[in-house]
Amino acid sequence: MTYPMDQIPVQIQSLIDAQENPFVLIDEKYRIVAANRAYCIRYGADETQVVGRACHEISHHSSVPCHLNGETCPHQQVFATGEGQQVLHTHYDHHNRPEHVRIQGHPIRGLSGELYLGEAIYPFAPSTAMDCNEMRMIGKSAAFLACVDNLTRVAESEASILLYGESGVGKELAAQYIHRRSSRENKTFIAVDCASITESMFESELFGHERGAFTGCVGRKLGLFELANEGTLFLDEIGEIPLSMQAKLLRVLESGEYRRVGGTETLRADVRIVSATNRDLLDMADQGQFRLDLYYRIAGIDVTLPALRERRSDIPPLAKALLSRMNGGKNFHLREDAATRLLEYDYPGNVRELRNILQKALILSDNGLITAEHIRFDANNQWIAGTSPRPSSIHSVVADQLTHTTTISELESSHISRLLEQYQGHRRKVAEILGISERTLYRKLIRYGLRN
Repeated sequence: MTYPMDQIPVQIQSLIDAQENPFVLIDEKYRIVAANRAYCIRYGADETQVVGRACHEISHHSSVPCHLNGETCPHQQVFATGEGQQVLHTHYDHHNRPEHVRIQGHPIRGLSGELYLGEAIYPFAPSTAMDCNEMRMIGKSAAFLACVDNLTRVAESEASILLYGESGVGKELAAQYIHRRSSRENKTFIAVDCASITESMFESELFGHERGAFTGCVGRKLGLFELANEGTLFLDEIGEIPLSMQAKLLRVLESGEYRRVGGTETLRADVRIVSATNRDLLDMADQGQFRLDLYYRIAGIDVTLPALRERRSDIPPLAKALLSRMNGGKNFHLREDAATRLLEYDYPGNVRELRNILQKALILSDNGLITAEHIRFDANNQWIAGTSPRPSSIHSVVADQLTHTTTISELESSHISRLLEQYQGHRRKVAEILGISERTLYRKLIRYGLRN
């Protein structure tokens, strides 16, 4: 028999209430027949408001079951096979904020043999934890949720982590997420692009130097290891570290000890290392370009970040978030045909390339309305003659200059010029909106003659 909603046996309710995490009992018709206090608190309702309603209405804020929205549904598995299932989902709390959760679905039999789905819910990443320096890790796809779940697990350890992924997948955001979910979250996070440090300055950058250590050295400089003490040091593009410097890096990673250049005092640093690369370090080791002992030191745990083409369903929400940030919070609308066109491309440059494509589309859009004709995948960095749509009236500087032969460089120069005017020459703010570093922006200002 199936119990009426208000007549769940006290034995079953007692077992549900004993669960520390949110737990809910669901019948064959997706109706909630019992829930514990943790579930009611998580989703902002008391038991009388939960029992009798469909589970997808409460946790997904959806009128249809989650499998109809493209998510794997443990309900189907349990009632079809009688076997349990673990899945990753995106739920919404009572403030309508998304959170990523791990669900363990169990088949549970009533006293008379009737089958129920018991769902134990384990939140692992609220939306606020995905915010990193005004950028966000965004997604609901299975590949993305599995990656975030993996990052959450490894963040809890003290092991060194090596992030693999193509250029532009967001390795620094992942490193910041690991730091924020670790025991070092209240300490310093420092990121360094190893490819940007010259071989002659590498040791000084990492370990610091004393006054007079080399020609032109006028004072003591603290190195990155010293600055990141008790925190996290993110070594991006670690495969670019010169072979001659790898032994010195290995020594400090193994012993925690180092000396400033020109110094005699032995210093110690308690630093967690997160590294990233888009290269095959083991292949480099075979070719004598990367020390194998250093590889094993930095790759205590390795995590591969999915390429954007492997999580296409995340492209529309990513695009909307990027456009909102680039447009300074002003109104815009990504028309459905534009979102569809964005799904047709493989993005070899991943999220970074998506951002650049949207930035060009925003420049050419009409009052923030972005259509399919504004979405261009042009590998030659040149607009095709006769295809440029009417530019936005908001960007009047671009409108005066745009012709059928206008290059992306000219469009970019005009866009940067307008942003500088809009933000009273505040370079850091303009760089943040463009999604580039201040150093890269400065080089562009020199190239386009906009320094003044």
